[in-house]
Amino acid sequence: MENQNLNILDEVNKGATMGMNAISYVSDKVSDDKFKQVLDTEYNKYRDISRRVNNLYSNYSDKEPHETNAMNKMMTWYGIQMKTMTDSTTSKLSELLMQGTNMGIIEGRRLINQNNDAAEDVKSILNDFVVMQEDSVETLKKYL
Repeated sequence: MENQNLNILDEVNKGATMGMNAISYVSDKVSDDKFKQVLDTEYNKYRDISRRVNNLYSNYSDKEPHETNAMNKMMTWYGIQMKTMTDSTTSKLSELLMQGTNMGIIEGRRLINQNNDAAEDVKSILNDFVVMQEDSVETLKKYL
């Protein structure tokens, strides 16, 4: 069960890190001040989740939580650059962020459904992460 809890915390931290990376990669392309504020708020939500994971992780391991590796970071950056080369409108940026967020929601829901016996504090952060991402999608839809 301890390994299961670590796996969930690692996956949540990877997702939060990926979310922060994606937002930072698109932020330079944002011209709409209101959208930029939304992204700052979303970034802070991901950062808060990552902090919570880091605080909880020490209950289950003496190591650090896993983050996204350099290759994934590079692929995310490259993908965003390529997909916004000819269209960097607020709508396009919102769409790209929604696509990544939806992948996180799917993985999070899968983890929730397949880990009923995880520790309550781990399930709580996982659920909060998924709900936060679902709320993020609803916010981003307004900018399509």
